Amino acid sequence: MSYEQIKYEAKDGILTITLNRPDKLNAFTGKMLSELLDAMDRADRDDDVRAIVFTGAGRGFCAGADLSGGANTFNAENRGSVDPGLDGHRDGGGLFTLRLYECLKPTIAACNGPAVGVGVTMQLAMDIRLASDAARYGFVFTRRAIVMEACSSWFLPRLVGPQQALEWVMTGRVFPAEEALRGRLVRSVHKPDELLPAAYALAREIADNTAPVSVALNRQMIWKMLGADHPMEAHKIDSKGIYARGKSDDVKEGVTAFLEKRPARFPMKVSTGMPSYFPWWTERKFS
Repeated sequence: MSYEQIKYEAKDGILTITLNRPDKLNAFTGKMLSELLDAMDRADRDDDVRAIVFTGAGRGFCAGADLSGGANTFNAENRGSVDPGLDGHRDGGGLFTLRLYECLKPTIAACNGPAVGVGVTMQLAMDIRLASDAARYGFVFTRRAIVMEACSSWFLPRLVGPQQALEWVMTGRVFPAEEALRGRLVRSVHKPDELLPAAYALAREIADNTAPVSVALNRQMIWKMLGADHPMEAHKIDSKGIYARGKSDDVKEGVTAFLEKRPARFPMKVSTGMPSYFPWWTERKFS
């Protein structure tokens, strides 16, 4: 697929996906959704991609849904059966965050400006969120008479706690990056010209020092265990992982490199090296 509303730029193991409608503050459309879903599939297939950084073109990250459709923007019955990326009445933002949830690569949001509605909820499913001090966030749904979307009622309270989530969602107000930091929505706040370098430094640390298969497994273990009802579920999957990885070529290299005091060169790839028990959550049971 060729992209019109996003940019896909991979270099030295780091993929940058840029929302690219700067004249519209990168407002979210069905076409952008289709391109993002395709980009995620492409990134997961590419073993050279070790980390993904998301940002926005121009002065905004994403101004939310494109409201150019007027009063019927959110009326699914007026979209017709050919609306790109939608399946019946399923929420488009949710299709993207569900895809992020299943991603095999670490994802980093570099929020460079305003991020409201789906512009902020899409970031909740990313692993780490950095913000420019020019960033502004808003869960504005109650001010548009709609409800939370993009699975944010699942992600947001897990990230910031129910009290903070409820305040931001019920008021629908737009708030600055410093409040997002205090509320634990973002990891750090940076000057605008320091935001992407900080995101790339984090991505670089992952790309240069870690085993891709282990990163993919640990990412999924943390996300999937958020829904577990007992630590025994974590123990089961920990045990499977330690057993499978413990006899792998990656672990042999990791230990040898440590003993020889040199950088490790992990041989295994995500495309071919995932253990046989993966993906374990599709069965919801363990032998």
